[in-house]
Amino acid sequence: MWYLLVYQLVDNYLEAREAYRAEHFQHVKASQAKGAFFLGGAFEGGKEAGLLFKVEDIKEIEEFVNNDPYYLAGLVTRWEAKLWHVVIGPERD
Repeated sequence: MWYLLVYQLVDNYLEAREAYRAEHFQHVKASQAKGAFFLGGAFEGGKEAGLLFKVEDIKEIEEFVNNDPYYLAGLVTRWEAKLWHVVIGPERD
């Protein structure tokens, strides 16, 4: 199943992330190596970020968040994983 993970970010996110960025990228790359993570980036304005996953269970998303250096450092104020029903495209289920 596809999920879009949306992070709500602290006001000073762009400055604060630098101390944790390398660790965050390592965390993301580990998820990518398992075949779970596909795409990620910030939305215009720097207040939200989106990460696209393909996993069997939302618990995998929860585990990702709970071990994400950005979340652990308090850069993420809130998060939501939205189930995305892909109906067309090369990665359709």
